Amino acid sequence: MPRYHTLGSIPPKRHTTFEKPDGSLYQEELFGTAGFVGMSSLIYHLYPPTVVTEVKPLRDLSPKIAIEKNMKAMSFKGFSIQPEEDYIESRKVLFTNKDLDIGLAAPKSFSKDYFYRNSDADEMLFIHRGSGKLRTLYGNIDFKYGDYLIIPRGVTYQIDFDTEDNRLLFVESSSPIVTPKRYRNNFGQLLEHSPFCERDFRVPTDLQTHDEKGTFKVLSKKQGMLWEYTHSNHPFDAVGWDGFHYPYAFSIHDFEPITGRIHQPPPVHQTFEGAGFVVCSFVPRLYDYHPKSIPAPYHHSNIDSEELLYYVDGDFMSRNNIEKGQITLHPGGIPHGPHPGAIERSVGKTKTEELAVMIDPFSPVMITEEAMNLQVDDYYKSWIIE
Repeated sequence: MPRYHTLGSIPPKRHTTFEKPDGSLYQEELFGTAGFVGMSSLIYHLYPPTVVTEVKPLRDLSPKIAIEKNMKAMSFKGFSIQPEEDYIESRKVLFTNKDLDIGLAAPKSFSKDYFYRNSDADEMLFIHRGSGKLRTLYGNIDFKYGDYLIIPRGVTYQIDFDTEDNRLLFVESSSPIVTPKRYRNNFGQLLEHSPFCERDFRVPTDLQTHDEKGTFKVLSKKQGMLWEYTHSNHPFDAVGWDGFHYPYAFSIHDFEPITGRIHQPPPVHQTFEGAGFVVCSFVPRLYDYHPKSIPAPYHHSNIDSEELLYYVDGDFMSRNNIEKGQITLHPGGIPHGPHPGAIERSVGKTKTEELAVMIDPFSPVMITEEAMNLQVDDYYKSWIIE
């Protein structure tokens, strides 16, 4: 989301002396991706961010693959994942390819004993249950049910959950997660036909500068390995920053659906994209208003992509026997479409209250052992008419 933002104190000119009250210098850091040509921010620290007293590997977080090649429609009951005390331990990768990991988490808490940093990937956290506060070097973001949290790679964070009942859908992307290019003009401003605008995005506020010495553990994920970095300064020691690169929140409830006289194709629901995938939001909306319209989606073949649908709330009209937190996987190369009776049920209906997140990877996903623990048996046979 290329939008300039600033918090705290910064000097009037980049890369110049910025003095503390005692005459010593604040420490400037350029934080960004894609070398020096991607989006970035300039951060001003109390102390150098490079002071590390110990580094050690902890464990390999790489997912264990159960099915490498798949050509079968499958479904998984996501709420069967049991809650766990630790945030990192609770994260279960279910699907993976070269571009992204997709998973679910049910953390009871986020330990105050460590900070977390994903150095491999941008993260998208979708909040299905729970609320709280995302804490980062850039400031804080309050979140609740229905929020997407976009956390660029390398951002160190902690999460304060309000309760122990938390359910998250997450995506880890090897490329930046951004809004669709077709919704932005040459200057990065969201266009009038976009289903959201800048007012809908919540940026960090309440910058809190921690001038603390001690032992601070940052658990960092790199190349699938979890490392423990020990810093002697608090990671959140910024006095100010400015730029285009920072975490932000967007609520699925602020997505404005695009409708028409006849059924609209899935791209009208697109919310984010990365290299090799898109994310779409299905939200409550009026149905098609042609007098003979069929609101249910037509059968279609995803030749070039997989389709993963995560069901959040409401009655998803094209599927039978779907529960909250359930995921369906329809692989590329074969047709899929509404369940028996869905087309007929939809005729004459004027609106839907469904809420779902769709992730379409452009390369086939491998299915992990964690996913197989959640599998719905013989889902691919659910189109058989008895």
